[in-house]
Amino acid sequence: MTTTSPKTETPARPAFPSPQWWVRDRHGNLAVAQPPNPALVVWLLSVVVGWTGLLDSHREHVVTTIGQGALVAWSLDELLRGSSPVRRVLGAVVLVGMLVRLLG
Repeated sequence: MTTTSPKTETPARPAFPSPQWWVRDRHGNLAVAQPPNPALVVWLLSVVVGWTGLLDSHREHVVTTIGQGALVAWSLDELLRGSSPVRRVLGAVVLVGMLVRLLG
């Protein structure tokens, strides 16, 4: 006769009040920063190109607008599909900031 001990599973993600809850994905992996995605790369390139001062005002405006659109796309992606709560909150904060800047 074999006996089995009760199966004790540790939760993959800490409980809500824990600071760990904010930075862990649903599998318990640390998920604060990940390799840049294409939208962030486009935004970062637009910022760098804008800082160089090599473009005339019209082209600089086009590059800035493309960068702002990429940042809005990134923030929406993080808000809707962020792997941890802190990433979803960051997406929401960036989206609100961009909307205030663009519409204000």
